[in-house]
Amino acid sequence: MSRTRPLLRADAVSRRYGSRVALLPTSLVISEGETLGLVGPNGAGKSTLLALLAGATEPTSGGLESRPGLRIGWAPQRTALYGRLSARENLEFFVRLEGERASRSAAAALLADFELPLDSVAAADLSAGTRQRLNLAAAMIGEPEVLLLDEPTASLDPERRRRFWQLATRVKEAGGALVFATQNLDELDMFADRVLALRGGAVVFEGAPDDYLQQYAERLHA
Repeated sequence: MSRTRPLLRADAVSRRYGSRVALLPTSLVISEGETLGLVGPNGAGKSTLLALLAGATEPTSGGLESRPGLRIGWAPQRTALYGRLSARENLEFFVRLEGERASRSAAAALLADFELPLDSVAAADLSAGTRQRLNLAAAMIGEPEVLLLDEPTASLDPERRRRFWQLATRVKEAGGALVFATQNLDELDMFADRVLALRGGAVVFEGAPDDYLQQYAERLHA
């Protein structure tokens, strides 16, 4: 039987902001071809864990290990866009940041895939749903092997939500991995292979989506 290889490993990572504990020591392994769903109430530590995995925040303790050269894409809940630039200009800026790992043709393809306007509107003037689509497209610029998503479909209508998952699951189909935080239990059931539930910065459940939905969801979200 074939075994999947680890892409990204967190070893007892934690994060404090002064006296406030955002995440207690947490360990996990993200492997090829899997989708991990992060759930829990607001303030549970989901966004903090994603920021740590993305390398956007340094852990207070513990460490992270990744496969050499691993490409990581991150779409934070608060969009990381340049408000004065158009959708196309934003994506082309991220192409330049990625260097050889991305191309202007990739940006053009993502503009079409996510049905984004070209030059007519600055990002700051786009609707919340369109800014969210642009944020997701930016995360996919470098053809990531691990795609980290913080409530990615919260501002999308049902049709664009369906289209987004079609695009995002390409990463998994290519041998990569998805990690997404969500409050949408239907999406958790449809797309996650494994669930990590947090509360108060601590992991309170790790296992199969069916087990979580049957035994823990009502209690955790109460």
